[in-house]
Amino acid sequence: MLYQLYETQRALMAPFSEFASATAKLYSHPLSPFAQVPMADRWSAGFDLMHRLAKEYEKPEFKITAATVGGVEIAVQEQVAIVKPFCRLLRFKRFTDNPVALTQMKSQPTVLVVAPLSGHHSTLLRDTVKALLRDHKVFITDWTDARMVPAKAGPFHLDDYVEYVQEFIRHIGPEAHVISVCQPTVPVLAAVSLMASRGEATPRTMVMMGGPIDARKSPTAVNNLAVNKSHAWFEANVIQRVPANFPGAGRRVYPGFLQHTGFVAMNPDRHVSSHYDYFQDLIRGDGDSAEAHRQFYDEYNAVLDMPAEYYLDTIKTVFQDFALVNGTWVVRGEPVRPQDIITTALLTIEGELDDISGAGQTHAAHELCEGIPRGRAFHYDALGAGHYGIFSGRRWREKVYPEVRGFISRFGNETVAQNAAAPMKRARAR
Repeated sequence: MLYQLYETQRALMAPFSEFASATAKLYSHPLSPFAQVPMADRWSAGFDLMHRLAKEYEKPEFKITAATVGGVEIAVQEQVAIVKPFCRLLRFKRFTDNPVALTQMKSQPTVLVVAPLSGHHSTLLRDTVKALLRDHKVFITDWTDARMVPAKAGPFHLDDYVEYVQEFIRHIGPEAHVISVCQPTVPVLAAVSLMASRGEATPRTMVMMGGPIDARKSPTAVNNLAVNKSHAWFEANVIQRVPANFPGAGRRVYPGFLQHTGFVAMNPDRHVSSHYDYFQDLIRGDGDSAEAHRQFYDEYNAVLDMPAEYYLDTIKTVFQDFALVNGTWVVRGEPVRPQDIITTALLTIEGELDDISGAGQTHAAHELCEGIPRGRAFHYDALGAGHYGIFSGRRWREKVYPEVRGFISRFGNETVAQNAAAPMKRARAR
């Protein structure tokens, strides 16, 4: 019922949002007589802000059409490599006629970026992909909004997520380097562990960034909510059925609008301040700052529905039972044994100011992956970086990415024997 009420409200607000947008332009267009009335700039700014607060935010596009390799600008085309009911594997294919750049591109490593299925779309990692394209061939998981998946496609569990990751790794091949950001660190570690236990080839490297490998360490508000509420509470209070006006009508989901409410509730003062600053930027005519605000919230406010089975599995497995660190997680009848991983190098990354995954949660992967030689196990603390700062923005580009690039380059072709005796490194970004 809550989802239906939300959709009704959204439909009612749509005309008001469009009216606010048109009125804002009426008070700001240089040829409009209304632009000459007293306080026209404030009227325009106010209606523009109303429009943005009331509008519906659609899934953004990556819009990555070019990159720079060795100082040469090359073309980038977004291609679909694999289509699954709940996910597409995208490849950012690079093209150039420059023979030097082409030779360089062919020799560069292949990276699979596993984006979070935790509310936002994979385009949240746009900055991550842009940086990686300079030195890597890049694939990324593009998770499908569950309300767009017909009910006949069946449920989607955390075990299915693990199997998707394994299929994508096999598609790329043993030369793959896997980067998981936030939520997928857990299922990615499970996927690689199961492959290692079976004797399959595992990725050359794993980079795990800001994820809840061990959610017991430095618990955040996200962790506390999962612990303080029962599994039955989550099922009764946050799970809804998709309304009839979507392809996934009848599917049980954790709706995006509820997730977005939770995101905003974590830092309400910050969002109020940001919207007020946007209002002031419009009045001052600071177009660059206003556009930066729009770009951020176009991404931040675009959310997707998560399959109920997957969400509830994650709550129980990761945040309540701590099944991975307790050694009790079983996927399709197979125990998850990170200690079986031997040949894959590991880099964990945490942000000093991360309020989503607390300090030590990602680093815990080193204790679990005891089969990885110390010379192939690294940790990096990004000082001054929050959760988003470790994969997006200036700190990502200037501090974190060089560490990731160097790590992947170092272990792209090296063997375990060459690195087994090296000491573990602890780097800190400033």
